Amino acid sequence: MPFEYDVDNIFTYHDPKEGQPEKYNELRYEAGLLAVRVLDLCPNSPERTLALRKLEEFVMWANTSIARNE
Repeated sequence: MPFEYDVDNIFTYHDPKEGQPEKYNELRYEAGLLAVRVLDLCPNSPERTLALRKLEEFVMWANTSIARNE
């Protein structure tokens, strides 16, 4: 079955369920560690900035997957 655009699920606030805040925090923590490594290893450049922005995006979408689908 093809993906259907679930407007109600996508545009609704999802109160955190039990255990979800811990998952959100773990993802943020791990992404923060990787961000520090990127800052340490990569030269200051537009590409490094983009890598860090994509890491922020990763956290947002990973946490959204938990909020919307658990």
